[in-house]
Amino acid sequence: MNGYLNESNFMMVEEGFTTRDLLETLLVELCPANEEQAFFLADLGDIVKKHLRFLKALPRVKPYFPVKCNGSEGVIRLLAELGAGFACTNKAEITRVQSIGVPADKIFYSSPCKQVAHIKYAASHGVQLMTFDNEVELSKVARSHPHARMLLGIAADSSPAPHLSMTFGTTLESCRHLLEAAKEQAVEVVGVSFHLGSGGLEPQAFAQSVAAAQLAFEVGTELGYRMHLLDIGGGFPGTEDTRARFEEIATVINSALDLYFPDGCGVEIIATPGRYYVTSAFTFAANITARDEGPAEQPGSDEEESGSKKSLVYHLSDGVYGAFSCLLFDSPCPRPQLRKRPCPDPPSRSSSLRGPPGHAGGRIADGLELPELQVGDWLIFEDMGAYTIASSSPLAGCPQPQITYAMSRVAWKAIQLLQGKPPQTEDDRESVCAPLSCGWEMAETLCVSPAFAPASII
Repeated sequence: MNGYLNESNFMMVEEGFTTRDLLETLLVELCPANEEQAFFLADLGDIVKKHLRFLKALPRVKPYFPVKCNGSEGVIRLLAELGAGFACTNKAEITRVQSIGVPADKIFYSSPCKQVAHIKYAASHGVQLMTFDNEVELSKVARSHPHARMLLGIAADSSPAPHLSMTFGTTLESCRHLLEAAKEQAVEVVGVSFHLGSGGLEPQAFAQSVAAAQLAFEVGTELGYRMHLLDIGGGFPGTEDTRARFEEIATVINSALDLYFPDGCGVEIIATPGRYYVTSAFTFAANITARDEGPAEQPGSDEEESGSKKSLVYHLSDGVYGAFSCLLFDSPCPRPQLRKRPCPDPPSRSSSLRGPPGHAGGRIADGLELPELQVGDWLIFEDMGAYTIASSSPLAGCPQPQITYAMSRVAWKAIQLLQGKPPQTEDDRESVCAPLSCGWEMAETLCVSPAFAPASII
């Protein structure tokens, strides 16, 4: 084992014991103590499954996990154990990753806009790989980090949906000028980077961006740079209910790489999958701390019609400045599930969810149809792993939600096998072909082969 993760970092779950079972156990422990604090349950086995799926679908691509997506210690330790690199956007993220022993050559300072103090910190801690897309960033790095290895960020078009990523990246027309400016300032440029973002992504956008990157490579090579690194960014879906499945996107990427950067051309490929790795691994439980009644706010209905209807408003023990900060990143609010399904089904009421009482701007969701709930009831939210941890900051009276990490014994054995350590017994070898995740009665099985030894992947 690499030493980043051990059995003291998580709760070992035996085969047949699901995430839902563990969640119910935690709730049973909290209820008698009148605990109302929201909490996360993280299925690390789900991340192991996603990692193996990534390696199989994109065998030439090395993953660098963006810490801003989920900076929890358990996730960082697990991905470091699996051999992944890390994309950091500031000094704090670099510090967090290096604090568990991740070497500097596994860190990509990926922010397109960097503070000079943070650039100097990266330089003093050995982090060399960075990105730029304008002359201001280039000059800052040239002055503060003479040994930096830079990627030229190019604009990526992920139409038809607009994304934050389109704010960054230079045009192909400006590439030559920026590369010439880098030459004048003796900055080493080693490749190209693009990032498509997520949400409504068309797979063909990756092919178009890889083609554009190849043109930028040609300009860099013409100017005398040794261009040998391509970052294809993120944008991979974290759940299955998306327009394009991960394997469909991977097929398009592989075809584009074979065409524009064929195997053996000397170009290393990296990516920064964030939501893909962690979205489905985290489940969130929040307690109803207060309730009242107000006008129903149905999306698409006119104001007069809305005002005539009443809606139950439930205040939860966490809000949009905590775990639900994912809503600020254009993520849809996951539909809440009841802790226990009443039988028979009671009539539903128009319902809204808000954060803790007294916190302005705490709107979580409107127009939900839920049975009438009471103060003290718990709501369960699945797919809460992306942009719910790193962005959260404790408000007055609202402590950070605790995270309980769990992993099936099968997934733990799969990590050992991935690193070239064979199972100890025949029973171990058979159990590695059992489901890797302990999540919600998952039936999918992944069998791990010694062919996935780290030396042949990362």
